Amino acid sequence: MSLKTWFLETRPSFLLLTPLNFSVGLAAAFVEGSFHLPHALLGMFGVLLAHIAINVINDYFDHQSGLDMKTTKTPFSGGSGILQSGALNPRSVYHLAMTCILLGGAIGVYFAYVVGWEILPVIVIAAVTIYIYTDYLSHWYLGELFTGLNFGFLMAVGGYFIMAGRYSISGLVPAVIPGVLGATLLFINEFPDVKADREVGRRNLVMKLGLESASKVYGLLVASIYTWVVACIFLDLMSITMFVVFMTLPLGLKAARGARENYDDIPALIPALGANVMWILSTTALTIIGLVVQVIL
Repeated sequence: MSLKTWFLETRPSFLLLTPLNFSVGLAAAFVEGSFHLPHALLGMFGVLLAHIAINVINDYFDHQSGLDMKTTKTPFSGGSGILQSGALNPRSVYHLAMTCILLGGAIGVYFAYVVGWEILPVIVIAAVTIYIYTDYLSHWYLGELFTGLNFGFLMAVGGYFIMAGRYSISGLVPAVIPGVLGATLLFINEFPDVKADREVGRRNLVMKLGLESASKVYGLLVASIYTWVVACIFLDLMSITMFVVFMTLPLGLKAARGARENYDDIPALIPALGANVMWILSTTALTIIGLVVQVIL
């Protein structure tokens, strides 16, 4: 088993969003004059470990349940395919996931010691829900909620806290954006897997709504990002520089239109899945820029 195989098992193409989400919190703290580069880098490593853990443990449990043998694989869903190919031993993959959880948790405990114990609830929620996500949360219509919470909102909030040493409205408000985007990423990626997910006992909001209604809800999720930004600027909770996020609106509309027109046709839906990924990455990046630019202006 080569290092390349282990690397591919982590699903590296999905990891880019993690440093962006974390950096939303870093940027919010930077605006207030709080920034510590060594802590920022260590925290970035910690959240990457957390993301690797969920990717790997999800792969493990989906292999055990047989789900990944039933799904129609796309570039954005259906697992890594590593375990199905026999390239890695499932128990070794499980041990990798647990190692990442433990190392990420240890970094969190370090920050609790040097920055403040108030970060412990974030660490505990993330660690527990990462482990129980595939076997429990994804069976209780809670997958989208905890994906957005863990890999969007809490990442940004955690980044803010280890810089500023406190929680505040100015750190929580921008964290809503990666939170909603994280949930949205999972939401549309569930479209191709509805039949397979149902066969192994998963229950998610796309199943509950049905594909046609879910495609409309996806459009509302896209719109909610821009509505949130406008509302927060109007309420003076965000700077006017956050209007830069609207540069991604055409991409969001493209993804929403593709989902609405091709919700039940997996090959035709793939361009919308790709547009969704690009929309989420660019919207998160522009959120960071919108936050930082206000310091310059």
